Amino acid sequence: MPALREAVGRATRRYLHDRGECEADSLYALMLSEMETGLLTEVMKHCEGNQSRAAAVLGINRATLRKKLEAVGLLG
Repeated sequence: MPALREAVGRATRRYLHDRGECEADSLYALMLSEMETGLLTEVMKHCEGNQSRAAAVLGINRATLRKKLEAVGLLG
C-alpha cells in the first residue's frame, strides 16, 4: 500500500529530522513498537473492543492478539 508506506516514510523522516544527530538508539525496535501500538489501538477502536473481530481484521489468532494487547498495555 503506497499510501501507508509514504506515511511511515514521512513519520520516519520527521523523527530523524527532530533528533538531529545519527546516534544509535534502536530506531528499528522503536519504530516497530510504536507502529504496533498504534495499529492495535486503532483496530480495537474500529472493532469497538471486539477482540475476535480485531483478530480477524489483523489476520492473527485471537490468543496472539491478546498477548500483543497485554504486551503494549492495552489489555485492561
